[in-house]
Amino acid sequence: MPARPLSFLDLTPIESGSSTSQAIALSVELAQLAESLGYHRIWYAEHHNSPGLASSSPELMIAHIADRTASIRLGSGGVMLPNHAPLKIVETFKLLSALHPGRVDLGLGRAPGTDTVTAFAMRRSHEALSAENYPELLAELIAYDDRAFPADHPFRKIQPIPVDTAMPPLWLLGSSDFTALLAAEVGLGFAFAAHIGRAMAIPAMRAYRERFRPSTRYPEPYAILTVSVTVGETEEHAADLTLINKLFLLRLRTGQLGQYPTLKEARDYQFSEHELALIASMPLNFISGTAEQVAAEVSELADASGADEIMITTTLPGADDRRRTLKAMASQLLPLATTLRR
Repeated sequence: MPARPLSFLDLTPIESGSSTSQAIALSVELAQLAESLGYHRIWYAEHHNSPGLASSSPELMIAHIADRTASIRLGSGGVMLPNHAPLKIVETFKLLSALHPGRVDLGLGRAPGTDTVTAFAMRRSHEALSAENYPELLAELIAYDDRAFPADHPFRKIQPIPVDTAMPPLWLLGSSDFTALLAAEVGLGFAFAAHIGRAMAIPAMRAYRERFRPSTRYPEPYAILTVSVTVGETEEHAADLTLINKLFLLRLRTGQLGQYPTLKEARDYQFSEHELALIASMPLNFISGTAEQVAAEVSELADASGADEIMITTTLPGADDRRRTLKAMASQLLPLATTLRR
């Protein structure tokens, strides 16, 4: 299969003992590094009530990083549509597109990006928590851009500003076949979150391609596979680094919200038998190993799912580990690109 574009999902983790400002500064550095390595795009996520993550507002991260890079595409991975009024999202991303023409993506998600209580604080009603009206919210958002409201619709006269700027490319994000089929029906790009539900990657992405209906936005289907990777210098080092992932997931599952553990904290932690059993029962969706091993497994999944593009992410919070991840994956998955520039 031909070489695919390689991209990066930056979840902006905050390492224990560090700060939000330091995490954001590292995100700037990583974006500049990714641009120099030949990465195609970087997306930022929306999370709430998550003290271990710096980004609750992907649009602010996009604006901040765009001013400090030159050409790499930047987008939301994603904005959680049911958390916000469609008009607000449209105007925000039209303005971002005017500020940075040809560089912005709008990725939309359906989940709240948080716990139920925080979701209620965002959405303001119990009915909105189900997100059953997600297709209707999406149709409303698209109607603003296409000026396609029916003649008798109260929103028909609204002109989202800036009026002379089109919306950026639209993507639907998900980890199930629901979003895959919706993206196919509407004719939008689709990004599958294998870092959340890896087991569904192949059937969901195949269903998207098989059911795709061409649109003016996407004459052909285009699917991004997002995978979480833990890259070590050796197999032993990679196995050591997975302790960070396991400890963080354990804390997340047991309601211990906080910053991401350092490798030392993960090494020093004494897992009980019950905790080990709990970890063993979790779907550990990250791919770990040496750069060669990880790249081979990622490529195999991308081939099987028919991905047009690979987007990597990593839950490792340390600066050195995150730099190594970007460089190692570029060296393996972008062999024709200029890589490993410092």
